[in-house]
Amino acid sequence: MSLMNRRALTGSTLLVLAALFLALLMLSSLLFRGWRLDLTEDRLYTLSEGTRSLIAKVDEPIRLRMYFSESAAKDYPALRTYANRVREMLEEMVAVSVGKLSLEVVDPQSFSEDEDRATEFGLQAVPLGATGETLFFGLAGSNSLDGQAAIPFFQPDKETFLEYDIAKLISSLAEPERPILGLMSGLNLSAGVDPATGQSTQGWVIREEIGKLFNVRTLESNAASIAEDVQLLALIHPKALTDDTLYAIDQFVLRGGRLLVFVDPNAEAEQQGAGADPMSAMFADKSSNLDVLFKAWGIQYDPAKVVLDAENALQIQTQQGSAPQRHLAILGLASEDLNQQDVISAQLKALNLSTAGFISLADDSPLQLEALAQSSGSASTIATERVRFVADPRELFSDFSATGDRYVLAGRLSGKLKTAFPQRSGSGHRAESDGNASIVVVADTDLLTDRLWVQVQSFFGQRVVNAFANNGDFIINAADNLVGSSDLIQVRARGSSSRPFSTVEALKRQADDRFRAKEQELQAQLDETERQLTELQAQKSDGNAMLLSPEQQAAIERFQAEKLRIRKELREVRHDLDSDIRALGNKLKFLNIAGVPILLTAIALGFVASRVRRRRGGVA
Repeated sequence: MSLMNRRALTGSTLLVLAALFLALLMLSSLLFRGWRLDLTEDRLYTLSEGTRSLIAKVDEPIRLRMYFSESAAKDYPALRTYANRVREMLEEMVAVSVGKLSLEVVDPQSFSEDEDRATEFGLQAVPLGATGETLFFGLAGSNSLDGQAAIPFFQPDKETFLEYDIAKLISSLAEPERPILGLMSGLNLSAGVDPATGQSTQGWVIREEIGKLFNVRTLESNAASIAEDVQLLALIHPKALTDDTLYAIDQFVLRGGRLLVFVDPNAEAEQQGAGADPMSAMFADKSSNLDVLFKAWGIQYDPAKVVLDAENALQIQTQQGSAPQRHLAILGLASEDLNQQDVISAQLKALNLSTAGFISLADDSPLQLEALAQSSGSASTIATERVRFVADPRELFSDFSATGDRYVLAGRLSGKLKTAFPQRSGSGHRAESDGNASIVVVADTDLLTDRLWVQVQSFFGQRVVNAFANNGDFIINAADNLVGSSDLIQVRARGSSSRPFSTVEALKRQADDRFRAKEQELQAQLDETERQLTELQAQKSDGNAMLLSPEQQAAIERFQAEKLRIRKELREVRHDLDSDIRALGNKLKFLNIAGVPILLTAIALGFVASRVRRRRGGVA
C-alpha cells in the first residue's frame, strides 16, 4: 500500500471515530438523562431514604424560594461555595419530587420588592462591614393553603444538618397543623400555689415554651387510654401508675406513638401536699420509674443509683457567705458530652442536670440505644440515699473512684417492640409494634426546673427570661424531632462539604507541641534564674542595694546566653514547621501539574512501544 493511500485511510479512520464518538455522546445523553453519580466520600449529594419518602408523601405543591445576595457576597468565597451547596441540595429535592416542589433562587437587591418579601417571610438580613450593605441567605416556603415557613439564615457551621432543616421545613408545610402533645406529669409544671408556703407560683418556663410550639393536652396520671390524635406523649416523673395506665402507654407506643420520658432517682422538685408532715416529707421516696415497661422493652434503669462525675461537677454555694464547692452529683455537660451527630443534642454547648440516673440496654433488648448526653470517663455511681442526705458536697469525694465508664444520662431508643401485657387481649390490642418505636428517655427531671438553665426576672410587670444553659433547647429539640413524621426522624446528620487540610494541620500540631515544650523550658529557666537573683540580692548589704555583685552579673550573662540559644532553637523549630509544609506543598504541586502529563506520556510511550514490537513481530 502506498504512502498516500495509508494517509487517506488514516484520515478516514479518524473521521469515522469522531463521528462514532459524537453519536455515542448523543446516545448517552438520551439514555442516561437525569442520571447522577455521587462519588463524594460522605455521599453529600445523595438524599437519605427518609427525605425521599417524606417528599414522596407531599400532596399539595410547595414553592421554595432561596434568597441569596449574590452581589453582596462577592468578597466572601466560602459563603458563595456554601450557597452553591445549599442550592444543589434544593435542586436535588426538586428533582425527586416529580413536580410537587418548585424552586426559585432570588438575589434581593437593596430597597427592592424582593428584599421586602424576604423580610416578610422572616428571613434575617446580616450587615456586612461598615458599608451598610446587608446579606440575605435563607429559605422561604409556602403551600397552596397560604401556609409559610422559613429558615431565616443558613449557617455554614450547621451544614451537617442542612438536609434535616430543609426536610423539616417541607414537612411543616405538608402538615401545617400544630401537633398534639399529651403531657402526663407527676410534678406541677403549671402556675399554682406552693403547698409549703401557701404563696402563688409561676409555671415553669419549659411548660410555657412547649405550649408555644404544640397543642398541649394534659392527661391524668390514672388515664386508661390515650386518644388517637395524640402524636407525642411526654411522661414527667411517672410514679405509681396503674396497670391500666401503663397498658395505655404500652399500646400507644406499639401503634406508632412517640414517647418522651423523664425519670429520676431523686426529683428535687417533688413536693408533698399541703399539711404533710415535714419529717415524713424529708424521707419520702422521690424517685420515679417505668419499671414494667422498661423491663419488657429491655431498658435498664436503677432509681437507687445516682451518677457522680468529677470532670463535669459544678460548683455550688451551700451556705450564704461560704466558698463555692464542687458537687459531684450536679453536672454541667459540655458539647463533648452531647451527641453532635443527632439533631436533638447537636449544636448545644451546655446541659445542666442534678442527681441524675443512667440508662442502658439488657442483653436481650430488641432496641438500639443512641446516647444523647453522657457523663465523662471520670464518673461513677452512688446510692441515691447517700446523695439525698449529704450535708457537705466534699463528703462525696471521700470514697469516689472513677470506673472509666461513660454513663448514658439521656438516650434515643428505636426498634420493634412487643407488648408488656401479653396476657391482655380484646379489640384493638396490639401484641407488637408495626414498625420501629421512637422513644427518648432522660434519667433526670431536675433539668426541667428553671434553676438549672434559666433566670426569670420581672421587668415592669413583664416576665423576662434569660437562659444560661441549653436545657430548654434540648427538650424542645427532642419533642420537635419526635413529633415529626417517621421519615423526618430518619434524617440524621450528614458529612460536611468542607475538606480540611488534615495532613497540614497534623504537621502544625506536631510543631506546635515541640514549640510549646521549648517555651516551657525557657520559662522554667527564667523562673530559676530569677529565684537565684533574688537569693543573691538578699545576701547584699543595705548600702550596696543598687549595685550588682560579680555573681549576679555572671548569672545574668549566663541567662542571656541561654535565652539566646533557646530562642535560636525556637526559630529552628518554626523553620522546620514551615519547611515540612512547603515540602508537602511542593509534592502536591508536582502531582497536580506534572503528574498527569507524565502519566499520559508514559501511556503514550507504552502504546508506541507496543506497536513497534508488533511491527517487528510481523516483519519477522
